[in-house]
Amino acid sequence: MTSKTEEKISYIALITPALLIYLAVIAFPIVFSILLSLTNYNGGKIFGNPNIKFVGFDSYIYMLTEPTRNFYMALKNNMLIVAVSVFGQIPLGFILAYILNQKVVKGSNFFQTMIYLPNVISPVIIGILFKSFYYGQNSVFMEIIRKFKPNAEFSILSQPMIPVLIVILWMYTGFYVIIFLANLQRIDSAIIEAARIDGANERQILARIVLPALSGVIVTCAILAISGSLKSFDLIYVMTGGGPASQTRVLSLYMYFMAFMGAPNYPLANAISTVMVIISFILIILTRRVEKIFGGKE
Repeated sequence: MTSKTEEKISYIALITPALLIYLAVIAFPIVFSILLSLTNYNGGKIFGNPNIKFVGFDSYIYMLTEPTRNFYMALKNNMLIVAVSVFGQIPLGFILAYILNQKVVKGSNFFQTMIYLPNVISPVIIGILFKSFYYGQNSVFMEIIRKFKPNAEFSILSQPMIPVLIVILWMYTGFYVIIFLANLQRIDSAIIEAARIDGANERQILARIVLPALSGVIVTCAILAISGSLKSFDLIYVMTGGGPASQTRVLSLYMYFMAFMGAPNYPLANAISTVMVIISFILIILTRRVEKIFGGKE
């Protein structure tokens, strides 16, 4: 046996277990989900559908054309979360990280810990906490409002997504603070000092040195924000349950309700999950394109 043959056998022996796990845990469920979305399966004999038939894109057409327009409402809410994540959490996270890195405030380690703290708390606990804070006639929020307007009535249900977006902004900003802070500390301080000696001000250093050096990190954060926003579930489920009148329903909740609430509609639920993946890919590709056009080099 030659050394090249032994090398190939070694590679195959090392790769095969990981490949089998990947196929069983990731690839097969993805393919099965797509195939199931093209059938009429709704739970088998228990729910009166013993025969599985291929029906093509019926579930996708129904999802896009149903009279209640649940899909579009859920998609709109998801896009709001994506916008708050990409244009709220990331810029705010960078600003806070830049302030902490510049040692503008004393006790930066304390503030860094406090900003990151929401990330170590379960979203279920945070959902319960903020549900009691925002929602209800006797909530903490309404008690604060009544201090200034004694006869105020509970009316936040007219814009129920606003509290959810506020909580999401507060909860995940600390994650990006840590990422940006770690990468800001990687930038060679000698380059920044040389720029200051040459007469560059703080705005020029930020625009010409810091942001181009972090362009790859910003794109990575944007991808994480997009993927995390599209699969938002636990926090919203606990805070609002998708209500009132489905006004806070997102795609993952819509998929859950179709699959597990009442008579199951597994093809529609899998069609929703497939569309979620497609939307995620589209947004990530657009993010990459924008980075190539406007980004710098790390």
